[in-house]
Amino acid sequence: MNRLARCLLILLLTAPAPPHAVAQPFRLPTANHALFEPGANEKFLVGTIGKSWTTGMFGCVRSDGGQLHEGLDIKCLQRDSRGEPMDPVLATADGTVVYFSSRPSLSNYGNYIVLRHRVDGLEIYSLCAHLKKIRDDLKIGQGVKAGETIAMMGRTTNTREGISRDRAHVHFELNLLVNDRFSAWYKKAFPNQRNDHGEWNGQNLFGLDPGLLLLEEHRQGTHFNLLDFIRNQTGFCRVAVRSAPFPWLKRYAALVERNPVAEKEGVAGYEIFLNFNGLPFRVVPRAAGEMNIKARFQLLSVNEAEYRRNPCRRLVVKRGEHWQLARNGQQLLELLTY
Repeated sequence: MNRLARCLLILLLTAPAPPHAVAQPFRLPTANHALFEPGANEKFLVGTIGKSWTTGMFGCVRSDGGQLHEGLDIKCLQRDSRGEPMDPVLATADGTVVYFSSRPSLSNYGNYIVLRHRVDGLEIYSLCAHLKKIRDDLKIGQGVKAGETIAMMGRTTNTREGISRDRAHVHFELNLLVNDRFSAWYKKAFPNQRNDHGEWNGQNLFGLDPGLLLLEEHRQGTHFNLLDFIRNQTGFCRVAVRSAPFPWLKRYAALVERNPVAEKEGVAGYEIFLNFNGLPFRVVPRAAGEMNIKARFQLLSVNEAEYRRNPCRRLVVKRGEHWQLARNGQQLLELLTY
């Protein structure tokens, strides 16, 4: 059993009262609440073909730990006479529709919808994918309430193998938005590639683990705080960047720490703490005298234990006795600070 599975099992066994007993900012996106039932993992998650339910979790759970899965694959409960999924897909929290795609050929998400939520002072974005149909009357900018039906579960995708009826599920993500200049960055970084989804391309979303978040919220009840959950991410690596201010600093100002030295002498760059998925859960402005770096980006430290547990994003690489940023790490920082 890998680390993610062990964490999930521990949280399941220690979970308190049923989810309806306390107020919660997030809800599950379907009527399948087996996440909160000890030992009911196979009733909740759909694994990849021929693999266990653990491959439907978030994290380095695909290809023997070498591939990231960015959400939860939640199993359907209702089927029609042909065995097709019929589960309503629900808004996880009060929010606003910011994007949807009804052209499944354009993404391995198939038909998908993105909602913006404001929770504990933070912008967070939920994404539900592989949908059969998005509700006809939904429009960009329209508000929705937690638990409101927004779509119907399906199995749309553009992947070669498709999604079989027995594996029908909704793919559910909770994300932070990387950069609202994504389209311009993408055009510069990949001039010969199409970007069919603008700022709502999956590459522009840093995923949180929805399973751990919902279980922690379930355990803490009204004491749960999204900002604390993010601040308590396990550190993967620490980097220094020489950069002018970038959009993340304003959108997620609560994750930026004050530094009296930089406030007095001026900000020359930032020290950024990343989790294994590259999410900057802590940012510290630095003055020039605090940044002894020559390159634009410099790797300062690596949590080797966390790297061994979760290497799939390939953000860093070890050359001999020394760690350095890998191509994926460089690219992530370029997008973040663009």
